[in-house]
Amino acid sequence: MCAPNREHSETQSLPFKAANRRETRQPHSEAQTPNKSRTVSGSPETGYNGAFCVFGWFTMQVRFGLSHPPMPSGSAVTIGNFDGVHLGHLHILQRLSSEARQRGLLRCAVVFEPQPNEFFAKEYGKEPPFRLTPLRSKLSLLEQSGCLDAVWVLRFNHPFAALSAEQFIRTVLQEKLNTRYLLVGDDFRFGQNRSGNFELLQSQTAFAAERTPSILVSGSRASSTSVRLALNEGRIEDAAAILGHPYTLSGHVKHGRKLGRKLGVPTANIHLPQHRYAVKGIYAVSVSGSFGHSYGVASFGGNPTVSDGKKNHLEVHLFNHSERLYGQRLHVSFLHKLRDEEKFAGLTELQQQIERDIAAAQEWLARHSAPPASST
Repeated sequence: MCAPNREHSETQSLPFKAANRRETRQPHSEAQTPNKSRTVSGSPETGYNGAFCVFGWFTMQVRFGLSHPPMPSGSAVTIGNFDGVHLGHLHILQRLSSEARQRGLLRCAVVFEPQPNEFFAKEYGKEPPFRLTPLRSKLSLLEQSGCLDAVWVLRFNHPFAALSAEQFIRTVLQEKLNTRYLLVGDDFRFGQNRSGNFELLQSQTAFAAERTPSILVSGSRASSTSVRLALNEGRIEDAAAILGHPYTLSGHVKHGRKLGRKLGVPTANIHLPQHRYAVKGIYAVSVSGSFGHSYGVASFGGNPTVSDGKKNHLEVHLFNHSERLYGQRLHVSFLHKLRDEEKFAGLTELQQQIERDIAAAQEWLARHSAPPASST
């Protein structure tokens, strides 16, 4: 792992071991995050106003848009979606940190919101691709890498998509980021119609450009696409191996219809940013928040037995927990898929299946060294 706040360490050798990173890569809860007296402008989950912004719960600097002063000194820069912040991303960040230390540069990552493939899907009326990590969670994972001093979030819209490759280099890399070293993945393209390539970057004299090869996990390329596919196919453990940490979604607990409580199985309804997610079904989960930690069973889907199924919801039943959680931000880590979502004939059948799901989750957790838990 990189050291935080510009205290750089050497890049670790591969292969990485996911089990060694799970404790350090868990998203922050509000109770664990230092309260810094810094001005916050914009929203990490719903968008931003294009102004300079530093979020109080991050130790690294977070900047939004291009309408503020450039980086004050030379930067080592990497660019990408960083969706999921998987082991391949971590390798790039560690390499960037090592090069920045040797060159005496700030460490900076550039990400886009929305992600370009989401923007173009909406533009052409297509179904949006799966999103692994909403922006706030992505920033949290990038911070926890310890490899960055700053993240620059650029809004991907029509004017930005129309920038030529040469305009992107001049406006973003040189004028705003003060780039002296650039590190990109082996498939990086940029500029209008993806016209910019690594050869164009390498021809620049204002900065040095390098690219990293693909990172293999269990013989396959570590990529956000492979994580999405694994999650969508229910291979939760495979997704965790590529990510280097359990797949996690975070959100605040909101009031629902309280149907679970009526059925004797109270659930926390988690509000998530509006994206299309790759998970769907019933899962054994680990949940953390300001209350502490608990295991449980989660449902992600349209609740077809009691609704029209058009909108997906994340609901979690925690084992051995009776405290009210409304308003708390919970981090739900998906550990194992139990089954697909089903529509039942009525509430009695649904209640019986929920009881079977709880038993199946507890059995799986017990077999995988999780502390034994019982439903409350």
